[in-house]
Amino acid sequence: MSFLARILLASLLLAVTAPLHADGTGRILIVVSGEGRDQGKTRPGYEFDELSQAWLIFKANGFAVDVASPQGGAVEADKYNAQEPFNAALLADEDAMRMLADTRKTADVAATDYAAIYVVGGKGAMFDLPRDQALRTLLADAYDHGAVIGAVCHGPAALADVRLRDGTPLVQGKATTGFTNEEEALFGKRWAKEFPWLLEDKLHGHGAHWQEAPLMMSKVVVDGRLVTGQNPYSTPGVADAIVRATGRTPVARTPWRDELTMGLAAQARDGHVQQVAHALATDTARYHIDLLGLLGYYQAQAATGDDDVRHALQLMQLAMPYMAAPQLKLGAAEAHLRLGERDQAKVLVQRVLAATPDMAEAKALLQRIDG
Repeated sequence: MSFLARILLASLLLAVTAPLHADGTGRILIVVSGEGRDQGKTRPGYEFDELSQAWLIFKANGFAVDVASPQGGAVEADKYNAQEPFNAALLADEDAMRMLADTRKTADVAATDYAAIYVVGGKGAMFDLPRDQALRTLLADAYDHGAVIGAVCHGPAALADVRLRDGTPLVQGKATTGFTNEEEALFGKRWAKEFPWLLEDKLHGHGAHWQEAPLMMSKVVVDGRLVTGQNPYSTPGVADAIVRATGRTPVARTPWRDELTMGLAAQARDGHVQQVAHALATDTARYHIDLLGLLGYYQAQAATGDDDVRHALQLMQLAMPYMAAPQLKLGAAEAHLRLGERDQAKVLVQRVLAATPDMAEAKALLQRIDG
């Protein structure tokens, strides 16, 4: 074989064996729903928190970011807190804002341009993303060509009907997570009745191995090049896992307040309640204590057994010294009552009535306790 022939053969072998997304190793595509209207009031859109946190992590790790939606053009997020540091940082990024004002159409995006595709959640993702044939093709082609596929919260709805080159569902036989039926029952009441299906049920139906954490706790599931997160609080973990799955080591960063708070919730659930109380007392401003209290309040509503009620009650008790909301005390009183602890329940309700004597909810609960 001549020298020229050997060179040509080597080039051909390299073209066949090299990852087909090689040109996209430095780019990540973020996909968002374009369904949103009026900050989610008349039509649900995407979650800005799930966009901003991931975007900042991708950029910090050296990736260029593009944004696409089914129809392209401007997209609208549901109502969010613009003062949160991660949101404020993205809002101050003029390039990012230009992209969100004119997103690429999924039909115009090439799968081989990206090392990873990340699908943002929000209830709008349950409507336009599963209907988008171009997005299904894009995700399948990207995965078949070696890219990482990630999604958080309702974002995995975009993966549900994706079929790979051999015809098998993308999620079949893979460990996954997403917004759970339990979470939907508490937080999806307005729009869930219009969903084509519930996300957990749909992924189960396509052979996914579903995993979940307790209500609204962070949960990231990695199965090879498929990364999914359960809810908004899973976003930073999903973004870090996507970076890691592309072969890079995520850069060190300071966790955001919500991350730290959810970490405390996990510690409390693992039995380290005194350590959590000490952390809150030592540096209260470092944590989002209202989030801790609300997490306990809603976990109590969803609890089906005494252990879950106790875990929820612990979170409410940890937050109570810093939260004046009477509903938190009533939620804790309800938890005590469920555990048969009538005296503790009565003390909390009496405190509420001392501050708000005409509160009907507190009066009704006191009657139940005394009944």
